Amino acid sequence: MSGPAAPGGQPAPLTGAALGITAIALALGTFMQVLDGTIANVSLPTISGNLGVSTDNGTWVITSFAVANGVTVPLTGWLMGRFGVVRTFSVSVLAFTVASLLCGIAWSLPSLIVFRILQGAVSGPMIPGSQALLISIFPPQKRGTALAIWSMTTLTAPVLGPVLGGYISDNYYWGWIFLINVPIGLICAAMSWRALASRETPTRRLPIDTGGLLLLAFWVFSLQTMLDLGKDRDWFNHPLIVVLTIFAVVGFIAWIIWEVTDRHPVVDLSLFRGRNFSLGTLALCLGYALFFANNLLLPLWLQQYMGYNATWAGLVAAPSGAVAVIATPFVSRLKLDARWQATGAFLCFAASYWIRSHYTPDASFLVLAAPLALQGLAMSIFFVPLLTITLDGLPAEKVPSASGISNFARITAGSFAASIITTYWDRREALHQERLTEMGNPFSPVFRQATDQLQSLGLSPLQAAGSIYRQIINQAYLLSSLELFWICAIMAVLMIPVVWFCRKPAPSEHMVAAD
Repeated sequence: MSGPAAPGGQPAPLTGAALGITAIALALGTFMQVLDGTIANVSLPTISGNLGVSTDNGTWVITSFAVANGVTVPLTGWLMGRFGVVRTFSVSVLAFTVASLLCGIAWSLPSLIVFRILQGAVSGPMIPGSQALLISIFPPQKRGTALAIWSMTTLTAPVLGPVLGGYISDNYYWGWIFLINVPIGLICAAMSWRALASRETPTRRLPIDTGGLLLLAFWVFSLQTMLDLGKDRDWFNHPLIVVLTIFAVVGFIAWIIWEVTDRHPVVDLSLFRGRNFSLGTLALCLGYALFFANNLLLPLWLQQYMGYNATWAGLVAAPSGAVAVIATPFVSRLKLDARWQATGAFLCFAASYWIRSHYTPDASFLVLAAPLALQGLAMSIFFVPLLTITLDGLPAEKVPSASGISNFARITAGSFAASIITTYWDRREALHQERLTEMGNPFSPVFRQATDQLQSLGLSPLQAAGSIYRQIINQAYLLSSLELFWICAIMAVLMIPVVWFCRKPAPSEHMVAAD
């Protein structure tokens, strides 16, 4: 049931059981979307093997979803203004459910990539829609509770994503990591529409920057495709990579020109004139890119070269989300300068990556999982301070556009980082393998001694050489991983001065939460 009529013609907040049920339904929408951003990470080797492709090509399953989602995020404001928040959210959830069904029954990598693009594209309004509706159904004095519920779902999903994805991949058909969305999505859409259809927001005819949106999609997808294909096509020695690079550069320049001259741009680039918005967005994007890249690299390395199955790789990652969930309620009460909070987040990220750079081939489960707890602490204090800095000083009418731009940039940066880190992982491995095999040849005393020992255990000369070569590959990937962890730690530290070039943000008048 509803409470007393709200002033200003706004619908009254919900009360009682209706409030609780509707809040759960809206939280489920956020949960599904965030879950699908992480659940495929640990399942990637299983999906690639089942579809008969390499893990390198399998990364498209992750990057295609992220890029499509990022490109459609700037459209969210227009969709909600044109069709209403409730209708936009409900249709988005239904479309996401259908796309999840298609992903679950995909029969090849190309079909899965197409369905993941569809899934990412239609999910753009789900997170901002659930946040806006949650705030609207709670009374003003309890909107902090609404945002706490919303933030907890965004932090709980990364805990369950790797564990659930790993368990399903090890025990069932991998398609169930997507099919589990179907009943949840149907329930979420039905409950949300039934409770909120009468509370639809006013709609109006709004101009849409079709040209800007098409140019945005063109250059982003060209750049992402170049990054994903480059490592397998010898980069700029292949004509396709050169053409894609030209498309990306020309498309980006044309998009910039279009957006600064259009009366109703899909992305308001004038916001970047503000120091806090520009630097805050930069820090948010690069920090999230490091986080996203490491979340992809660690499960790949554990499953391919450390002997972990998908379930245990997911459990290694679980402390990250668990600590974030536990720490967030305490961290949210801090009244520190947002720049100090962001500094703490980057220091925790750096410490987590630096500890990982000291992994050894015989590292135990606890040793592998411990740095992820520090990463969870970083997550709990990363998003809100940087969003506070980014939105500082902006008029209320500019906040939705600014939030959409920062989300687009953050999500796109994560997908680019996933392609870049897997490329450098393979390239650095090749370099280390070359150096290690200098000692692994038939003329090396070390090699002869090792093969003699293995042959004494019953292996043939060929089997002994193959076993040694496998160990060399494992060691080369370990060294490559340690280098990348170390580089990520350095880059996280370098983000701290960027934060301090920002002005001290005034007490926030805008509702922000971890997204």
